[in-house]
Amino acid sequence: MRNALNLMRSRFFAPFFWTQALGAFNDNVFKNVLLLLVTFVAVPRLGWDAGLINNLAAALFILPYLLFSAWGGQLADYRDKRQLIIALKWLELVTMSCAALAIWMDAYALLLGLLFMMGTQSALFGPVKYAILPQHVQRTELVQANAWVEMGTFLAILLGTLGAGILMALGGNQAHLLIGVTLVMVSLCGLGAALLVPPAPAQSRGQLKWQPFRGSWQVLSNAWRTPRIFRALIGISMFWFLGACYLTQLPLWTSHVVRGQAGAVTMLLAAFAVGVGLGSLICARLSAGRLEVGLVPIGAFVLALAGFDFAAHPALGTGINTLADLVGMPRFWWMLFDLTLIGVGGGLYIIPLYTLVQLRSSDEHRARMIAANNILNALFMVLSAAFGAVLIGVMGVTLHTFFASLAAISLLTALVCALLQARPMMRISIFVLVHMWYRLRIKGLENIPDEGAAIVVCNHVSFMDALVMGGASPRPLRFLMDKPIYESPWLNWFFRMAGAIPVASERRDPKGMRRALDLVSKALQNGEVVMLFPEGRLTRDGHMNEFRRGIELILRRDPVPVVPAALSGLWGSWSSRYDGVPFKGMPRRFRARVCLSFGAPVASETATRKSLQASVAALKINIDHRASNKPFKEPVVLTEPDAATGQEKRQAEPGSVER
Repeated sequence: MRNALNLMRSRFFAPFFWTQALGAFNDNVFKNVLLLLVTFVAVPRLGWDAGLINNLAAALFILPYLLFSAWGGQLADYRDKRQLIIALKWLELVTMSCAALAIWMDAYALLLGLLFMMGTQSALFGPVKYAILPQHVQRTELVQANAWVEMGTFLAILLGTLGAGILMALGGNQAHLLIGVTLVMVSLCGLGAALLVPPAPAQSRGQLKWQPFRGSWQVLSNAWRTPRIFRALIGISMFWFLGACYLTQLPLWTSHVVRGQAGAVTMLLAAFAVGVGLGSLICARLSAGRLEVGLVPIGAFVLALAGFDFAAHPALGTGINTLADLVGMPRFWWMLFDLTLIGVGGGLYIIPLYTLVQLRSSDEHRARMIAANNILNALFMVLSAAFGAVLIGVMGVTLHTFFASLAAISLLTALVCALLQARPMMRISIFVLVHMWYRLRIKGLENIPDEGAAIVVCNHVSFMDALVMGGASPRPLRFLMDKPIYESPWLNWFFRMAGAIPVASERRDPKGMRRALDLVSKALQNGEVVMLFPEGRLTRDGHMNEFRRGIELILRRDPVPVVPAALSGLWGSWSSRYDGVPFKGMPRRFRARVCLSFGAPVASETATRKSLQASVAALKINIDHRASNKPFKEPVVLTEPDAATGQEKRQAEPGSVER
C-alpha cells in the first residue's frame, strides 16, 4: 500500500492517471447520455428506428479504432507523448463543448457525429495511454501503474454510467444545462492534469502516414512477427470480448432473471467494475513489482468458475422486484459476488498481459504495438456483438446458456494459457502458498539479473527451500536435485514441469554427474537461471555444511555471474532435520518468520566455493541478526592455505556458521 500511495503522489504518474481517468469518465457520461436521449427522446419525437440508431451509435464509436489506431501509434512513437496528450485533451474539450451546445439545442444528428469524434479522440489516446508508462515509471512499478490505470478506467466507466443516469433523471432544460456544464468542466480538469504530465520524448523517427486500412494491416503484421507479443494481444482482446458480452447482456439478464429495474442493472455493473479494480490491485500485490504471466491462466480459471456459477442462478421470482426486495434476497447478493469474482479474475488476467506488451515491445515500436492491440480489441468487440446476436437472436438460446458459453470460452482460454505458461503459473501458485504458510520477507531481488544466464547458490535448511526460492525469484529457476527424489512416482510430473535437473551420486551412477553438468550447461547457454545448494545435503544441526566442488565445475564450463542467497527461519520447521527425520509428526511453526536475502552478483572469475560460502554465510548471519535483533559475531573468513603449514586458516568461533 505504501508503494501504491507513493506512485499516486509521483508527478511522473499521478497527472497522467487523472488525465486518463477523467477522460474515461467524460466519454461514458457523454455516450450514455446520448443513448438515453436517442432512445427516450429522439426515437419517439422523430420516429427513428431504435434498433437501427443504437447499432449506428455502436458502429460510430468502434469505427475510429479501425481507422485511426495505426496512425495514433505512429503519432505516439514519432512525437513527444506529453504534447500529444495535451493536443488530444484540447480535441476532447472542443468535442464536449460542441456536445453541450448540441444537447441544449436538441441536435441529435449532430450528437451522433460528435460520438464519432469522441471515438476518434479515444482511438488516438489509446496508444499513448500504455506507451508512456514505461518512460515515466520504473520497471518494478510498471505492474502497479497498470493496475491503477485499469482500476481507474473501470471505476470511471461505472461512475460515468451512473452520472449519466442521475443527470438525465433531473429532466427538462435543467438536466441539459447540467450535462453540458459537466462535460465541459471535466474536460477542463483533464486538460489541467495533462499540462502537469512530464515530457516523454519520441522513441523513434519516421514519416507520418494516415493509411487507414494499409496502416492497420501493417501494425498487425508487425505484431504477428513477434509471436509472444501477438499472443498477449489476442489474450487482451479475448478479455474485451468477454467483458463486452457480459456488459451488453446484463440489462437483459436483469429483466428476465433478476426481474429488477434500472437500479439492479447499476448494482450488477458496479459489482463487475469493483471486481476488476480489486483484481488489478491483487495482481499488483502478488506481482511484487515484477511481470507475473503465471497470473494469466489463474485469472482465466477464476473467470470460468465464477462464470459457470453465475450462469446457474435461477430467476428471482415471477413478478417485478424492487431494489428493496432484491437487497433482502441472498440469491441476489450471490449474483453480485459472482460478478465481483468475474471482475477479479479479469483484473488478474489482463494486467500481466498489458505489462508483457509494454516490456517486450521495443521502445521504437511500443505505441504501434498498443495500436495493434486497440485494433484487435475493436474487432473482438464487434465479434462479441455478432456472437450475442447469433446465439440469442438467431439460435434462440437462453441467457443461462449464453453466459455458460462465455464461461466455457473462459475455461478454454485458461487451459490454453496454462499450457503456454505452465511453469510461471506453477511458480506464482507456489509463491502464494508459501506466503500463506510463512511470513516471508525478501530482500535483494534486484540482484537477480533481468535477463541472461546466472547461478543462484544458497544454504540448504529444509525440503521447503526450493519452493521458497522458486516462489520468490522474479525469474523461473532450474533446480539441481537428488535423482531418487526426482524420480518419485508421485512427484516426478511436478519436478519435470518445474524444470528440475536430477543429479545422481557418482557411486550410484558414475556418468550421472556428467549428464547433470551437461543439462546445467545447456540451461545456462539458453540464458536461464540455475539454482543449486552447493552443500549437497540438508543441514543436520542448523549450521552450514562445506560447499562442494560442483559449483566450480559448472563455472569452469560456463563462466556466468553467481548470486549468493541465504535462508533463515526454516530450521526447526516440519520439513527440516530438526528432529532427526523430516516430516515427523504434525506440521508445526505455521506462519513462522522466514527471511530470504539475495546478495550482489559475483563475477565468475572471482567466484570459488570458499568465497561463495563466505558470502552466503555473511548474508545468513546478517538476516539472523536482523530477525533476533541481537549482537552477532563476524562471519567466517576463509583464506588461502597457510604457506608454512599448508593448512587452511579459518576462524570458527562459537555461534559462527561453521561451528
